[in-house]
Amino acid sequence: MTLKKGSNGYQVRDLQQRLNTAGASLTVDGWFGDATQQAIEQFQDKHDLPKTGYAGVRTLALLAGESRSKFIQNSQLANAAMVLGASFAAMASVAEVESNGFGFFGCGRPAILFERHVFYRQLKELNPTMAAEMSAKHPNICNPVRGGYTGGSGEYQRFAIAYLLNPDAAICACSWGMFQIMGFHWHHLGYDSAQAFKQAMEVSEGEQLNALVQFIKADSVLHKALNTRKWADFAKRYNGSAYKENDYDIKLARAYQQFNVKKQPQGADDAVAA
Repeated sequence: MTLKKGSNGYQVRDLQQRLNTAGASLTVDGWFGDATQQAIEQFQDKHDLPKTGYAGVRTLALLAGESRSKFIQNSQLANAAMVLGASFAAMASVAEVESNGFGFFGCGRPAILFERHVFYRQLKELNPTMAAEMSAKHPNICNPVRGGYTGGSGEYQRFAIAYLLNPDAAICACSWGMFQIMGFHWHHLGYDSAQAFKQAMEVSEGEQLNALVQFIKADSVLHKALNTRKWADFAKRYNGSAYKENDYDIKLARAYQQFNVKKQPQGADDAVAA
């Protein structure tokens, strides 16, 4: 759920009450206007969250008293920007648009999407006969054709079966975390093993951000597009040729404009807080 400027109703009333408990002085009227947006930004700033001005998963969770240990932090985005030589606004834009939202499912496990065709490919590289046998026995788990998705945490049911068949191939066949980075990239991202990659993704969104940084560093074209803010080039490289269908380049440009007019966090280079 996301509450933003223009939202109204009992959920906004609850949000306003929680903000007041956290130190704001809002009129609890159920209308998300300028004052509520300002209170959200102040709360996010205080808790080192990306300063978006709307109440998404992380803000609502913190207001409800949940632990922030797994949540991405503004300071981590600033550090990622410095490592990549990018502006903070550019890095924050990528985190806002290219992320898969929250890096964890409600069950507490990292967000994944299991790709049966990648699992088939991984097994085929190890043993073509095994891949054919598994494809015949478990077509929804091992298949040369993509598909079979259940979505959400239900993907772990498919992952669990694949993991029993071949743990490393199962890890490689999933996209992981906020930025949905495929497990088969583990080696060139600098992890010691597929298992080490999985364990890092289970720690926090900060670790998932670290994987994104390594992913960008490993691709000179993607890295240059980020640093020069060539959003169409970045989106095409990151999302593939179908990026225009979802307007990823337009969304990145809009996000950059929004982040670039806000106050930058301490330690960022030439841009501003998310």
